[in-house]
Amino acid sequence: MTILTGGSRVQQALVLAVAMAAVVGAALGFEHIGGYIPCALCLEQRPPYYIGVPVMVAAAIAAAVKAPDIIVRALFLACGGLMLYGAGLGVYHSGVEWGWWPGPEDCSGAAGLTTDASSLLSDLNAIKPPACNEAALRVLGLSFAGWNVVASVILAVGCLRGALSKGS
Repeated sequence: MTILTGGSRVQQALVLAVAMAAVVGAALGFEHIGGYIPCALCLEQRPPYYIGVPVMVAAAIAAAVKAPDIIVRALFLACGGLMLYGAGLGVYHSGVEWGWWPGPEDCSGAAGLTTDASSLLSDLNAIKPPACNEAALRVLGLSFAGWNVVASVILAVGCLRGALSKGS
């Protein structure tokens, strides 16, 4: 069963929740295991997933307990909106990386600073956070932001499909 071919709403919501958790989990893995420090725009693209996972779990529970159809549809629609918002953030960030438009002037992350207070001042001068206009890695021509657009659009389609499907 895939989110694009159907299944019950419970299944659709659970698949979407797991997929969203996998996407944001991959981002966290690249950060904490791979050492890729996220820029400010990278960090802004995560909240739709942080919010979307529990919304889809709520949709699965609502569908499982046979809540009114409008509630289940609203949860799917809300999550679809979150994913479209996330796709928009990814498009914006990708455009900044490609130089199509300027990014925010304060676009630098605070990640990577030490938690050791004795070396904090020296680290402030030594550690340069990543700039939003520089892609840390490109895979098949897409940066992390570009892949977020792809993932967000696919997840949005799955959410909107769940909102439009018949209750079950």
